[in-house]
Amino acid sequence: MNRVPLSRRVQVINCLVEGNSIRSTERMTGTHRDTICRLLVEVGEGCAKLMDEQMRELPCRRIEVDEIWTYVGKKQRHMTPLDDPRQLGDQYTFVALDPNTKIVPAYRVGKRDLPNATAFITDLSERLANRIQLSSDALAAYVEATEQAFGADVDYGQEVKAYEAEPVGRGRYSPPNVTSAQRIVIAGNPE
Repeated sequence: MNRVPLSRRVQVINCLVEGNSIRSTERMTGTHRDTICRLLVEVGEGCAKLMDEQMRELPCRRIEVDEIWTYVGKKQRHMTPLDDPRQLGDQYTFVALDPNTKIVPAYRVGKRDLPNATAFITDLSERLANRIQLSSDALAAYVEATEQAFGADVDYGQEVKAYEAEPVGRGRYSPPNVTSAQRIVIAGNPE
């Protein structure tokens, strides 16, 4: 099998990390998109192995969790009854972040539902060495998932934000302004 030189592999990964698409990375590096996709799988598997081996007994004290929206194939509103909702439509990357160290101790890709939230929070809880303060948005699934994963051994609060209506026309792609924020204690004694 032909092996892409290390310098080219690094160049490809750097392009992708900087937010370039697979096709633009193909044009910039002269590397075929199938090779780029195989490299992505290889690097992803290596990262997952490293994370599972090394990201254990973490001394984090504060963790913030949130979801990043994307879609696969088509947006949810364009789904038809013939489409498989497990494979297409809206998807989310659940992300846990230690705001002090910027470490990401856990993540999960899937639908924004209770099974995925539970798997994500359980994975997070298994990587930590001590009690933490957990913060999330108002996703209801986090409450049950946190109870299942941590029991009473967590200080958990939600920050619920209200936003202005989305603008129409100029500036419609700018993030909306926060009009209010409410902090709710869910478990323990979060700050």
